[in-house]
Amino acid sequence: MTTKTAITPASVLVVSGGAKGITAKCTIKLAQQYPCKFILLGRSKFSTDEPEFARNCDDEAALKKRIMEYLQATGEKPTPMSVKAIYNQISSSREIQATLTAIHQAGGQAEYLNADVTNLQELQQKLTQATAKLGRITGIIHGAGNLADKLIEKKTEEDFEKVYTAKVQGLENLLNCIPPHQLEHLILFSSVTGFYGNIGQADYAIANEILNKSAHLFKQQHPHCHVVAINWGGWDSGMVTPQLKKEFARRGIDIIPVESGTQMLVNEVHPTYHDTTQVVIGSPLKLPPLPPETELKNYRIRRKLTLENNPFLFDHVIAGNPVLPATCAVSWMSDVCEKLYPGYKAFSSTDFRILKGITFNETLAPEYILDIQEVAINVDNYELDLSCKIWSQTPEGKTVYHFSTQIKLLKDIPPAPIYPRLNLTPDNIITKTGKELYQTSDDALFHGAAFQQIRRVINITPEKITTECIWEGIDKKIQGQYPTFWVNGFTTDLSTHGLWIWLNHFHQEICLPGQSSKYEQFARTPINTPFYVSCEVTQKTPATAAADFYVHDEKGKIYSQFIGTKGIIIPTKMMKAKK
Repeated sequence: MTTKTAITPASVLVVSGGAKGITAKCTIKLAQQYPCKFILLGRSKFSTDEPEFARNCDDEAALKKRIMEYLQATGEKPTPMSVKAIYNQISSSREIQATLTAIHQAGGQAEYLNADVTNLQELQQKLTQATAKLGRITGIIHGAGNLADKLIEKKTEEDFEKVYTAKVQGLENLLNCIPPHQLEHLILFSSVTGFYGNIGQADYAIANEILNKSAHLFKQQHPHCHVVAINWGGWDSGMVTPQLKKEFARRGIDIIPVESGTQMLVNEVHPTYHDTTQVVIGSPLKLPPLPPETELKNYRIRRKLTLENNPFLFDHVIAGNPVLPATCAVSWMSDVCEKLYPGYKAFSSTDFRILKGITFNETLAPEYILDIQEVAINVDNYELDLSCKIWSQTPEGKTVYHFSTQIKLLKDIPPAPIYPRLNLTPDNIITKTGKELYQTSDDALFHGAAFQQIRRVINITPEKITTECIWEGIDKKIQGQYPTFWVNGFTTDLSTHGLWIWLNHFHQEICLPGQSSKYEQFARTPINTPFYVSCEVTQKTPATAAADFYVHDEKGKIYSQFIGTKGIIIPTKMMKAKK
């Protein structure tokens, strides 16, 4: 059994890049929880002997003015570069001193070493001097790093070396200076860029992913050591300017508040997480969309479907056979289109048709093919229209078409409209609630637990039914090959259940989906939060029932809407398992 290690007052932690910036703030927070000994490494020169002219002057503009006056008094001509160099030296030393002071105030002990982690000889010499004073090193926090963000075709060899060596060579040198067997903690500051990738950061992504893999390798070789590579997202610090924050917000990327992020570091080094070798803290880096190319393209994607890989299908059984929900076919096509065009969202699915559904029995094909064809492109507005069709072949070579639709991708989804005929006043006509609406009789909704999410029928008339729903979510393993992204096949299926209830209430009939003229999505349907579906019945014939569905919040703000949906009326006995 592996002995779990904890940071104690006797621990000695080397922190690269630990005297300034976010790494310094993390170190201070760590010292407040674990007042041990810290050796802070940095390339900045440090002096406690501040020039007389700079004392008691904290305002940047005023200090730069004093620097100019000082240079003039000494006979030098001040230039923007010379003024900035002196200012940076003074402000850097102040920040380092503030870090040292904060660690001491927290009860810890800290020494600053002016050392470059990419210089092995210098690093070895200075760490030897520090350990003679503070004791044997027991842990490493590797936070040093550089950026040189450019598109890959504009990067130079020097750019790559600058970024790569600080992360990778820096770690290698630290491990060469400190015997690995004596390490109790190895904490690597990696980045979500290494995990997800990011435009302009190919070198940074490579370097950080090497840190991730190094953490796993080191843990295998030294299981006693608490090893973790933390893949940080963007921090709410000086590096994230107001303009960058605005861009992050537009792309749906959350930034990490300093107080929350530093506390997360403290949490990760707790012995409870001794066996967690890699963790992502932050939002995925969603890529900004590129303008679509003008030349029309075609794509073909193949997928093997199995019942074992899609456990939710046991909750969608018709006539004794698991059947793929039509809404999952829509999410399948939408998700693939979005993956082909990073940064775009599937706004609509038009002319959706169920040609021959997919049943998980002896008719299940060895492979299903999704053909995607670009049919229209608007370069100026970042819009693409894609024709999608799912098909397979029988053992005899016959082509069978299963689903088809046209997906519209947009860079920016339009603002959500408000449903104008909102009515959430209960009429208490249908008193069954929750699971009472499902699988209680031959004409009840047939869906199993993954789909039994109607809470209640709020009101019902010959023209309309309003339901309150909540999808509590299901495990990703149960979602299988249809995980919930922008288009959620589970909540869209749930949203249509009201028509079944309406049809059974007024006509003692049931139906299955047939086609839909248009599906539009303005926002994700919430999980674990109530939402409402207003189903307006537009036509009833002996063979069909047509309706429009509006999925919205309690104030009528629309998440999504199905226009021109048609259900095919079927005999009740068709829902029973075949003997």
